[in-house]
Order: sequence, then structure tokens, then C-alpha cells
Amino acid sequence: MNDTILSAGKPREPDRVSWAGAYPIQPDSLRRVLSNSSCNRRWVGPTIRPEFPAEGPVKVSDLIGSRKEVFSITEETSVHQAAQYLREKQVRSVGVMNASGKLTGVISQSDVSDKVAAENKCPAWMKTSDIMTRELVAVTTDKPLDDCLRLMEQNSIFHLVVLDELGEFRGMLSISDILRVVASDEKARADLLEAFIFPPR
Repeated sequence: MNDTILSAGKPREPDRVSWAGAYPIQPDSLRRVLSNSSCNRRWVGPTIRPEFPAEGPVKVSDLIGSRKEVFSITEETSVHQAAQYLREKQVRSVGVMNASGKLTGVISQSDVSDKVAAENKCPAWMKTSDIMTRELVAVTTDKPLDDCLRLMEQNSIFHLVVLDELGEFRGMLSISDILRVVASDEKARADLLEAFIFPPR
């Protein structure tokens, strides 16, 4: 599967958005690190260490292969319940499924804050489908992480939808997941995230 943005079942080409100055280490430098086999054995995440390949780039499957659960909610879930689910699972975004079990969108903490809280709307009265993001940037499990970083760079996003070879939803890949491979400790990851969110002017 090529890199696509899914919108109402129809792919469109990703928009190119520059990240100039967004990282103290530029995205190209991060991609070189991700492509280097020396980082494949590095893992600083809080949970069980994934099994990285001995050589070659780290792929999406190397990070999500050990996941026990794919987090998702339904279109009918209230925004209030969705916010509680995000907090319970300690994630920033989850997939949204329709009644047929098909992925139709993604809801994130920023959707809740920007489209509900900031607008002084009641989350208990709104459905997830009212505020979810419908244009989804998707990658397959065989995608190298440096390519995933490129997609995040192009689209100014923090998460990617992950699909398996059959097009089934396998969860979300976040910038934090990638930085756990790149950065050697929590402070380094925090510095990279801060630079991404608050680029120098």
C-alpha cells in the first residue's frame, strides 16, 4: 500500500507542510538515525522491549508487533466517554469504527480540546463522529520508521493510522513511539517533542 490519506474511502495525496526549524535535529537527521542499524537495538520505552532486527531499518511492525490490544471506540460513543477512554488507556488518539467494524476516523485529545472544550460545548451531548478527524494518514506494518517520520513531517501530525496487509486497523503509531527509538533518555525525548511543538521563531 502506498502512503495515502484516507478520506471517505478515497485516497488523496498528502499535503506537503514544511517542518523547517521544528527540531533541533532536523527530520533528515532523525531519518538517518532511524535507518542506521545501530539504533535497532536501542529501546528506552517503559514497557517490554520490542524485538528489533539485527540489521536494516526499524519498521512499524517491529514496534507494534508486541501490542496486546488495539484501542478503538465507535462513532456512537459520546465525546465525554471518548475522553475518559483516552485517559484510561493513557493514549492521545484512538481509531473510530462504524457499526460494521470499519475504521472511519480518529479522535484525539486535541479534537476534544479544540472542537468541544474551546467551543464551550457539552461533551456528553456530542458523538465521537461529530468531531473525529476523517482524513487519515495511513501506513502499513512493513513501513520503515524513517518513512513514517517523513509522513508526519509532510502533514504536520503526531500520529499515523497503521493498517495490516489486508487493510485492517492495527492501531496508531505516534511520534513518541518513534522518539523512543531515536532518543536515549526521557529528557532527550522531551527536548525533541518540545522543539516539535514549539519551533524556534
